[in-house]
This record gives sequence, C-alpha cells and structure tokens, in this order.
Amino acid sequence: MPRRVITDRLVVACAQANPTVGDIDGNAAKANDLMARATAAGADITLFPELFLIGYPPEDLALKPAAVRACKTALERLARDTAGGCAGLVTLAWPGEDGRPRNAVALIDGGEVRGVSFKLDLPNYGVFDEKRIFAPGDAPGLFELGGVKIGVPICEDIWAPGSCDDLVARGAELLLVPNGSPFRRTSRAERMMVAKARVSTTGLPLIYVNQVGGQDELVFDGGSFALQADGETCLRLPMFVENLALSTWTRGVAGWRCGAALMDTWPEAPETYYHAIVTGLRDYVRKSGFKGVLLGLSGGVDSAISLVVARDALGPENVRAFMLPSRYTSAESLEDAAACAVAAGVALDQIAIAPAVAAFEAMLAPAFAGRAPDITEENIQARIRGVALMALSNKLGLMLLTTGNKSEMAVGYATLYGDMCGGYNVLKDLYKEEVYAICHWRNAHAVYGGALSPIPQRILTKAPSAELRPDQTDQDSLPAYEVLDAILHALVEEEATLDDIVARGHDPATVERVQSLLYGSEYKRRQAAPGVKIGPRAFGRDRRYPIVNGFRDQVTNTE
Repeated sequence: MPRRVITDRLVVACAQANPTVGDIDGNAAKANDLMARATAAGADITLFPELFLIGYPPEDLALKPAAVRACKTALERLARDTAGGCAGLVTLAWPGEDGRPRNAVALIDGGEVRGVSFKLDLPNYGVFDEKRIFAPGDAPGLFELGGVKIGVPICEDIWAPGSCDDLVARGAELLLVPNGSPFRRTSRAERMMVAKARVSTTGLPLIYVNQVGGQDELVFDGGSFALQADGETCLRLPMFVENLALSTWTRGVAGWRCGAALMDTWPEAPETYYHAIVTGLRDYVRKSGFKGVLLGLSGGVDSAISLVVARDALGPENVRAFMLPSRYTSAESLEDAAACAVAAGVALDQIAIAPAVAAFEAMLAPAFAGRAPDITEENIQARIRGVALMALSNKLGLMLLTTGNKSEMAVGYATLYGDMCGGYNVLKDLYKEEVYAICHWRNAHAVYGGALSPIPQRILTKAPSAELRPDQTDQDSLPAYEVLDAILHALVEEEATLDDIVARGHDPATVERVQSLLYGSEYKRRQAAPGVKIGPRAFGRDRRYPIVNGFRDQVTNTE
C-alpha cells in the first residue's frame, strides 16, 4: 500500500479510552473500532493512551512472556485490519532482546508496523513501579507520517526536558504524548504545568491523551488536552468518560496550529471526587465480572453515600441493601436507612442479628466468666454482620462493599472480619470531612439519572455512631472529626513532625494518641479491601509502613 502524503493539514484523533488490563484481544478490538470511527471522521492518525493493548498498569503481568508476545501479535493483526484507514500510535508492552519488556509505542500505517520506540524515564514513586518491570529505551520516539515528523515521548518522558529537547534536535514538528496518569487531587494542575513547560522549552505544540476508567485502586480521569506552540489550550476532553475527539492542525510559517476543537469544562472538588469513586466502583465490578453489589446499610453517613455511589455506578437494579439491626440500633437509624434506600430506588431487606448475638453470648459465657463486658462484645456484633453479609454475597453472587472512610481506617476504628468485610471500598481514601462534602454535593446534583437529595438530612446532622453499645457516638473514642482529620492529614499526607502539628494549635496529648492509633492499625489496613485512590498518599498503594514498627515521634515543644 502506498505511503500517505500529508501537506499542510493534519487531523489527529485523541482516543481517550478505557482498556481492561490483560484483555489484549478485547483492547485490540476496541482500538480497531476507534480507528475505524476516526477514519470515518477524517482523521489521519489516532493517538492511544499508554500501554493500551495490555492495559495500564499491567504490573507483573508485563513480566509474563506470553502476555508480551500476545501484545506484539495483536499489534501486527491490528495493523493489517486497519490497512485502509488512518494511521495509529498504538501503545503496548514489547518484548526486549534481553528478556525484559519495554513500555512501547508503535506507528502502524498502511497495514504495517512502521516503527517502534520505547519509554525512557520509568517512574518509580507513589503508585508507579516501572523500573522493576520494564527496561528503558535509548531515545524518544520520532516517527514520520506522510512527511510530518512527530515526536512521541511516553508519559513520564515529558516530566523532564531531556526527551523533548532531543526530539526538537532531531526535527520533531509536534509532540503527541500517550499517558497513563491516574487521578489524584492535584493531578490535573500538575499535568498542565508540565505540558506547558515542555511547550515553552521546545516551541512545539503538544497533544496529551490520557487513559480513562478504573483499574483496581486507581482511577484514570481522562482530561486529555492539547496546547498550541504558544501554550494556549486548544483542546480539552471531558473527565471520567470515554471520548474520541478530532483536532485539525494546519502548518504555517510558524509551525503547526490547531483550529477549532472540543473545549470541555472540567469539574472541581468535591465533584471530581464523586465522579472518581463512581468510576472506580463501576469498572472494578464490571471488569471483575460481578453482576452487582450489596452492602450493609446502617442509617449512618458512610453506608448512605456508599449506597448512592453504587446506585449511580451500577444502576439501582444491580444494588441490594441489608439492614442488620441489633438491640442497640435506634429507631432513627432504621427510618434513615429505609428513607435512603427509597430515595436511591434500591431494594432494602432487614435481618435482625439478635438471635446470632444471643447464641454467641451463650456459647462464650463459660470462657468469659468473671470478665466484664468490653469492646469484645461490640466486635462480636460487627463480625456477625460481616458473616451474614458475606453469606448473602456468596448466595446472591453480588460483591460486598465495605464502607469505612480513611479517618476510621487510619486509627483502626473498624473491626477485622466485621465491618471491614467486603471486596471494595469507595471511601477508603476519603477523610470523614470529605465524605460529608461529597454527600452535600450529591444531594445538590441529580447525576447519573438519580434524584436530588438521596441522603436524608438527618443522616448528615446526627452524631456518627457505630451503635454497638447504649448511647454510643464516635466521639466517645475519637477526637472530633475536624480535629482528627487535620492531624491525620498532617501525619499521612505531609509526614509532619508532632511539633509541627502541635504548633498548628492541636493538643499535644491528642496528637500523640492519634499517632499511636495510626501506627498501631497498620495490620488492619494490610487486610482491608482495595478502594479508590483520591489523594497523594493512599493507604496500601502509596503509604507502606511496616506492620511491626517501634518508632514513635514525640512532642518536644509543649509551650
């Protein structure tokens, strides 16, 4: 097939798409469809997100030779299948001569693989572990398409100037960047800052295409964009949804410039947090092969918002809720749980745990003789609920959601094999105050086909309680959440010293106690369900402390 010729007009399709890790044939079929749609719309080339054929992040799947070979086979087949259409910059794991895979991008055009290049800068911080998995390339990719020289640095390759400067020196005319950049609170601003810096130093326009969708704990928010050579934003794709968008570039005396293109409006927090947890849950359930979810509904804020997120992610017909009252469950909690389920359109059933609690009390009475009731009896109730919900999960074929927030997980205010039972947790990286913020946002916005105000106001105003003993509230055991969250944020996200935290106005004894609870609960967090990463230091993915840990910081400045 003759090679295409491009004069002074280039149409680029940005494929902001949602792959499934390991589904190489399915991802290739998706790429084929996207390229066909791009061709029909008049595109010259389609740019995919990072490692699209194997899915990102592949983790140790990329160390499996059969998976890497399957990627290469799928690429060659995709090239043949798209021979009559637009070119594609397709990303994949590529077999290396030394036995280590490469993080690669390939240009396919005219039925052939025209060239392959490899990522140079392999990130090894936070959620990234690429140095252990991939071998680096030698030079950033420079591909020629119809007489146009296109530089293709991969994701992290634009975070320092070296790769892009090299591409300029080799004659690149514009930069097309495939990315697998997961969502976090500051990610959007950071990406834009880096992209503008590269445009400033190179003088070249830049197209940034990012993955969208959930993969385990990570959520990819899309938010793809393009910058003119002067740094002006000329393309902005929606966040948290798949999108195929075309931009038309014309070459003049000053280089390439983009004409009119899609300019979406990006949401701010807490709306972005809400879309992130909906996306994460939807894809975790769908990609895991479950038909829906169930959860225990307590009448409290955490289970209420988890129910609404599940409804928005999966549809009310794919969500079941169960109220498991004990003798300490208040009438208000029963009413609030029922009102929340009705507002969400989700079926709610009630199963009293009193018979099981009585059986356990009788069974254990001889061994407990002479010992006063304490947290043991509270945990028995939580564990009975966990057993019941897991049994329902098994019988109904629905994934169980667990509903603890980051504040509770940080200080161990959760029961192993009790309320921590479950396959996924949408609140895992949201502090309690943030949970309330997304509740208020969702009540004010009818999204995903749901109604306004699905969370009853009383749930948002009453004191949080586990209701495992008479008149219990969370603040019997914990500082007020606004205080607790501020201390935890300083300890977890900032790694601040205790003296720094006390200097912000916090009580020294409270700060030391919170630190002790944080360190002492690591063993629980190691056994917790995965959940959506929202901030810079999510438990498990980012913050990995030893379980056995004798270090404790101390307050030295008590003035």
